Amino acid sequence: MSTSLNRREFIGSTLATATTATAGSLVFGFATSATAQGMAPEVNAWVVVQPDEKVIIRIARSEMGQGTLTGLAQMVAEELECDWARVTTEYPTPGQNLARKRVWGNYSTGGSRGIRESQEYVRKGGAAARMMLVQAAADGWKVPASECSAVAGVITHGATGRRTTYGQMASAAARLQPPTEVPLKDPKDWKLVGKRMARLDTVDKTTGKQVYGADLQLPGMLNASIRACPVFGGTVRSFDAAKVTGMPGVKKVVKVGDNAVAVVADTWWRAHQAVTALPIDWDLGPNAGVQQAAFNATLKGGLDAEQAAVGNSHGDVKQALAGAARKIEAVYAYPHQNHATMEPMNATAKWTPERCEVWTPTQNGEAALAAAAEAAGLPPAQCEVYKIHLGGGFGRRGAVHDWVRQAVAIAKQMPGTPIKLLWSREEDMTHGLYHPITQCKLTAGLDAQGNVTALHMRISGQSILAGLFPQNVRDGKDPVVFQGLNNGGGEAMIGYSVPALLVDHAMRNPHVPPGFWRGVNLNQNAVYLECFIDEIAHATRKDPLALRRELMKNHPKHLAVLNAVDPN
Repeated sequence: MSTSLNRREFIGSTLATATTATAGSLVFGFATSATAQGMAPEVNAWVVVQPDEKVIIRIARSEMGQGTLTGLAQMVAEELECDWARVTTEYPTPGQNLARKRVWGNYSTGGSRGIRESQEYVRKGGAAARMMLVQAAADGWKVPASECSAVAGVITHGATGRRTTYGQMASAAARLQPPTEVPLKDPKDWKLVGKRMARLDTVDKTTGKQVYGADLQLPGMLNASIRACPVFGGTVRSFDAAKVTGMPGVKKVVKVGDNAVAVVADTWWRAHQAVTALPIDWDLGPNAGVQQAAFNATLKGGLDAEQAAVGNSHGDVKQALAGAARKIEAVYAYPHQNHATMEPMNATAKWTPERCEVWTPTQNGEAALAAAAEAAGLPPAQCEVYKIHLGGGFGRRGAVHDWVRQAVAIAKQMPGTPIKLLWSREEDMTHGLYHPITQCKLTAGLDAQGNVTALHMRISGQSILAGLFPQNVRDGKDPVVFQGLNNGGGEAMIGYSVPALLVDHAMRNPHVPPGFWRGVNLNQNAVYLECFIDEIAHATRKDPLALRRELMKNHPKHLAVLNAVDPN
């Protein structure tokens, strides 16, 4: 990615990578040093060593309580051979990543991918920095680097016993050409990775020092509270700002997009009291009368629909069920669910005609930057997002940054003034991107001995990709729907073998917007399937564990997990 991208190209490319792994195509670009750019000295993009021996490790992924920050820092420090007691971390901004041709790779943090997808190249970042520090020392001593070693941030020349430190060598190392071949440690030699370490963020969180988005304070900052139309698809007809402009602390009442109104005040509570009292005439739109019963009926109709996208299939299920000695059937349902993060959605934005800056907790800094740039009407190079630790994410703060767009839209109406938008808990619960609603009908065919000969699993319901990334839906099929039910792919693989299998999906999308929610579709798919296995065991008078072991005989990994839980 280059800084010559226009806003539309950047936004499109960012959204395209929001759910796609990029580790395999990452440019290992350490050649652009911050020293050369006039910034704080750095050894490479991942490592800064200060003269006092403090080591700053840069982490592109987001910390939201899951431990990714410490885990990735361990990996860099392992290869760097620094003193762990001197390690701290910082977030490089997505704007810096854009300017430096995505040297830090993918910023998206979700689906347990933070470590899984970036572990190799962050380790190489640490290893490359160590090699450069050792080479700088060797050059100063005029000896081969192969005669030198590094342990805990101290470089030693074996033959003479001369010693120096990373802090003393950092500036010289930053001037070296980065190595092109970067070998990594054998896992048997790891001293930090895989070890239980004290998390780097624990003390600040337990002492209250940690600043979350809701805590942020900036000079001259004002606060905003917002109300959006209570029905998805509805809009604002009108509002009577005069009714609240005289309330204490109120600075301005602004329309935000076509479906929301915000009040800006000196404190958030005053802003919230005013926006709550504000008379708003809503056009509730075509979905005003939709009730849960309508959702349920729509999904129920999909359980027997002729058209459905196939996710996994082998054998002739229709014929096997028709010839079965006995059939068992069950229908399950899974509701919409809000992410309910402890910290409601929030962002602080400052807009001028030349630049837009946003401070926000986000699972994907690049997606937040794209949203800010689009809302600001500025090129991405004239925008910046400063990531803050998240008070919960669970997928809500990943692909879609509606609250960032709102914050920027408000700030544009008060140029030069930082505006902190904080959703109320009520707003957060009623304007989420919800776990998709589905129903599932499972039908099993049994032979005369009670053995499972066929299984049809029909899912009817919402597609996340259809709602967020419709370009990724192919021929009516959302592959994310079939998590845990596929014919391969590690965690996405079904763990049971039956002679005839059909797993399909009748897409039915209500107007409530879907979003990625923690384990996403593994959640309900596992519930559906495991409950039905219990139903079969009950109907055939078989022990539930024995039945599972029988059906898992061709799936050793799944069977190993079951045996680990119950080895008897």
